[in-house]
Amino acid sequence: MAHVEGARVRVAGLQPAQLLAGLLGLALLAAGIVGSVKTGFGNFAGHHDATLLGFMINPFHNVVHIVTGALGLLMALGSGLARTYGWLMFAAYGVVCVWGLMITGVVSANPVSGLGNPLDLGRSDTWLHLGLAVVGLVIAVLPARKAVRIPADAAEPVDSAGDTADAPATGTKRRHAWHGRTS
Repeated sequence: MAHVEGARVRVAGLQPAQLLAGLLGLALLAAGIVGSVKTGFGNFAGHHDATLLGFMINPFHNVVHIVTGALGLLMALGSGLARTYGWLMFAAYGVVCVWGLMITGVVSANPVSGLGNPLDLGRSDTWLHLGLAVVGLVIAVLPARKAVRIPADAAEPVDSAGDTADAPATGTKRRHAWHGRTS
């Protein structure tokens, strides 16, 4: 497409990163609430025999899930915020995964063993946290769908096939950057 004066590239519509951040946030929020119902709030950072879908939980772990879930729902409202949430999830759950590997003895002895195991992490929790870190990375690096907005009074754009498109009644034309379709 030729350069058109006044054309602007903008993010178009609901982004895949926003959708994934919202879904992940909803899942974590639900897990935290259900886990809180199962464990209550006694012995906050101690060991409980409670599990949720085979994963160890305690009140502190539930609060972490509630906070990260609510954060995901809030940050899913914007494309850039959703990507930031993805990076936060990648970093935080990546660290928790490595910590869980050390707690369960998979990697090495825990260098911060003085902190104990306040999240009551088990081996299955560690692999779940690895999965959550990977999902966070996917959210962070998903490409944005973008559209080129062209004022109606600008020169008529010509696509790669040499065709021109009619301007909509709104006075602007959108050309979607990911496949060149005009709407």
